[in-house]
Amino acid sequence: MADRLPVPYDDRNLTVGYGAPHRDESSLRALICHTAQKVYRERFAVGLSGSISARLDAARILITPPGVAFDYVQPDQILLLSVDSLNQEMAPAHLLRGAAHHLEVYRQRPDAGGVIFAQPPTALTLSIAGISMRTCVVPEAVIVLGLVPTAAYHPPGSPEAREAVRALAPIHDAILFAHDGALTIGQDPLQALFKLELLEHTAGVLQRTALLAPIPTLPPEQVSALLALRRQLGYWRPGDETRFCEMCGVC
Repeated sequence: MADRLPVPYDDRNLTVGYGAPHRDESSLRALICHTAQKVYRERFAVGLSGSISARLDAARILITPPGVAFDYVQPDQILLLSVDSLNQEMAPAHLLRGAAHHLEVYRQRPDAGGVIFAQPPTALTLSIAGISMRTCVVPEAVIVLGLVPTAAYHPPGSPEAREAVRALAPIHDAILFAHDGALTIGQDPLQALFKLELLEHTAGVLQRTALLAPIPTLPPEQVSALLALRRQLGYWRPGDETRFCEMCGVC
């Protein structure tokens, strides 16, 4: 069992065979395109929807351009933005609307190296139906994702949408936006994709279980053991103690 558990951030790329993380611009552009193709193949984004970004340095990010489908985006099309673009009005309004979630994450999370905003269909369906993913049901999701919040719908790029990211990104690695999509945060775009895959898998489990019976949650003593692993593996976020006490009885 131990060899199947998630591994700490510093070793995860090596474990899955992607090599050590790179921060040079050329490698990050290629990694964003590779991730975009995987997101498109998994149907987590269709048409021209979705956006993927990576932190280049403390002041700049790379992000997919609006109006280009994920399966077509090329490294030289990836845009370079200042993390302060929202305040400095350094980019066109239509671009900042698509990048607003990403820029706010990087402003709030110095540890964030990759962000994906996509529309995983099952997770999006749960957000529209009002079915919460703040549950202790799937063990790996408890460890890696924690209690996933659903923010109310606001127009993309609006001050209200940015405020939701500002409030939730510091304490969550995965966030649902009702009627809109899901945002995941990692040390690079691939790690953000792994969390997106787990989010959609968990949503599918919840949806199918609900068709058969009321969804049973794990007992507090089992969740407590999972939370010890969550701490050990570096997924713990500020305020987790209170959230897991309120939702899962681990007090």
